[in-house]
Amino acid sequence: MEELTHIKSIIGIILGLSLTHLIKGSVIFIQHPGRKKIYFVHSLWVFYVFLLIIHFWWWEFNLKLIQEWYFVDYFFIICYILIYYLLCAILYPDDLVDYNGYEDYFYSRKNWFFLILAISFIADMIDTAIKGGDYFLYNQEEYYVRIISHVLLCLVAIKVHNKTFHTVLVALFIVYELSYILRLFNVE
Repeated sequence: MEELTHIKSIIGIILGLSLTHLIKGSVIFIQHPGRKKIYFVHSLWVFYVFLLIIHFWWWEFNLKLIQEWYFVDYFFIICYILIYYLLCAILYPDDLVDYNGYEDYFYSRKNWFFLILAISFIADMIDTAIKGGDYFLYNQEEYYVRIISHVLLCLVAIKVHNKTFHTVLVALFIVYELSYILRLFNVE
């Protein structure tokens, strides 16, 4: 149990920094409304990553299922959490000096964003497996379809430059994630 408390503390710190980065990046539009132009697709991806972080944080409650901790498990979970921070840092860079706003920035960095997002879904499967064979096999078929389809869509998003595609994609990801969370965690 001591290991779990330690691991939960590290998880809380890194995820807290991730959320702080998203909030700090988003509040700039309120603090300085004319300085940076909002791009709705970028803002929707920010919201989606926010949902993923909240979902992940709740999901990690299942770390209590791990009976014996090894350094490799701990190391992997820390690396997995850092993926979320990377997504947040990509969405909100320190400055936009080299870009004409968030629209220009997002499309110039979309390959990195979608590659790291795809890696996060693959890491999710490994994270689930770490919790144990019974737990891994317990997951419903939808879980595997979700992971595979999301990875494939991220890889397609890297290749597609159409702004309508990216608008529809983020809307679908958000609607599905909200549906998945509600069905997964609001079952009696």
